[in-house]
Amino acid sequence: MAKDDLTAKQLDYAVFLPAISGFYATFIGKQRDKSKAPYIEDARFPAGITDMEEFNWLNAQQAIFPYKWSLYSGGHANLNLNKQDWTEEMVRTRDPNTVILGDSGGFQIGKGKWEGDWRAPTSAEVQAGLDAAIKLGTEVKPVLDATGNPVLDKNGNPKTISINHEKEFRAKLAAADKKRKEVLNWLDNIANYSMILDIPTWIVREAAGMKATGITTHQEAVDATKYNNEYFINNRKGVNNGGTKFLNVLQGSNHTDADDWYETMKHYCDPNLYPDRHFDGWAMGGQNMCDVHLVLKRLTALRFDNLLQEGVHDWMHFLGTSRLEWAVLLTAIQRSIRRHVNPNFTISFDCASPFLATANGQVYCENTFPADGKWSYRMQSIVDDKKYATDTRSYRDAILQDGLIKNFEDSPVSSLYKIRDICYYKPNDLNKLGKVGKSSWDSFSYFLLMAHNVWMHLTAVQEANRRVDAGEYPAMVRYSAPSGELFEDVVERIFAAPTRDEANAIIEQYSAFWMEIVGTRGFSGKKSVNANTMFNALFDAVEEPVAEDEPEFDESKLDQLEEDAK
Repeated sequence: MAKDDLTAKQLDYAVFLPAISGFYATFIGKQRDKSKAPYIEDARFPAGITDMEEFNWLNAQQAIFPYKWSLYSGGHANLNLNKQDWTEEMVRTRDPNTVILGDSGGFQIGKGKWEGDWRAPTSAEVQAGLDAAIKLGTEVKPVLDATGNPVLDKNGNPKTISINHEKEFRAKLAAADKKRKEVLNWLDNIANYSMILDIPTWIVREAAGMKATGITTHQEAVDATKYNNEYFINNRKGVNNGGTKFLNVLQGSNHTDADDWYETMKHYCDPNLYPDRHFDGWAMGGQNMCDVHLVLKRLTALRFDNLLQEGVHDWMHFLGTSRLEWAVLLTAIQRSIRRHVNPNFTISFDCASPFLATANGQVYCENTFPADGKWSYRMQSIVDDKKYATDTRSYRDAILQDGLIKNFEDSPVSSLYKIRDICYYKPNDLNKLGKVGKSSWDSFSYFLLMAHNVWMHLTAVQEANRRVDAGEYPAMVRYSAPSGELFEDVVERIFAAPTRDEANAIIEQYSAFWMEIVGTRGFSGKKSVNANTMFNALFDAVEEPVAEDEPEFDESKLDQLEEDAK
């Protein structure tokens, strides 16, 4: 079987990082546990595939499509590195030549999944809360049922519960502190680069996050992130001791808040203020990751604040960037900065879309690159029908011949699949719960399609950059004004400018152009990020009708898959 070496094809493009799903990593890792029966029996593998490692793109020797870069999040990882965990092996024992960016789990904090009081423990708000809890002392309260009525004991008396308010308050602070320490240790021992543990400012629009974390204002998120930064900078292992390189995360849901966040946090990357302990690069979150106007303003500030130094600040990551045109925009920025500011500068960007799409019943069917049009990953609902469980046709032939999808581009992995490899259960087969279910898929069906989707996404990003280098462009990168400038040419002028004022003047001159460039979360210009942007705002979904019970694009479905796999 011929390999498709995607590492060799990367060239000098901005680096896309597949955000490895814990569900996917579980299959890779558990297959290595020789003390137990194989996690997936040989007979379940598609013909032509003999080892799970062929799906592990971080394994350059065995992978069908080797690719050396990925992101892995502490938000769904086992942070205890002292205990063997086969589900983590894809990352823990990876090839040392690979590059992992560790995500600290700020998203989990924002969504209320990592409970605890995440406000800065030294803040006035926390001290006031502690004082109030001490004053309340121990309180006896009735136990209420779901309807608010008292719960009675067997003698018919109301049940009560004693609440020690000080103890509970301190326990929430301790829970956050414990997680903070675990995350730092995990990142320092797992990743090449890592994001600091930021508190995203969108948390103040998330009821669950505010309730779980205690953070209710923008300023509290800023103060909490400052506290985490101080903790990380004072307790990190250090690059010279084999520790990770940390990226200073920039947040803010509009230009004003983003500017304030930058001025507050930029000092943590200053080697003059923190010699040997300073952070080592940047991560763009909030409005910084989806608004090209703000991106160029921020990079200009970093340049003239001397915070893009060669060998000191060589990496910048854009969080959750899915839109295909941004792959070429970021490459243009990276190349210009390499020419004029820092020859070692690398931009990376991530998304979990290949995994999320599968969890939500979508398969990448083709990538499209119309001249001066919208460049897209195209997806469609995936067939799930038990009648195919004995069908020996290739996956592609079956779905095309039966009119299930109009166009389908095979990947190096899907070209080995038969339709029965995906639609695995026959009508009366029992699933792993011992029941006859509605779905023809088992968990390995999801895994197989995720591998295909990852290859399709990686290939789309690289192909988009190759086409731009050949003189083809999507509509988004060309200014609609009569001048018709290309994004790469304007960016070149910005970073060739000798002074901050001249660079900023060029940025403002093209403010109308920046408003035309749709952000990575479906917005353009100075509009704030909508964390609930729908799936179709990022991708071109094929416009065939779908069943009424077709699932929405919902990250909780991937969370459930990961739990089921473990």
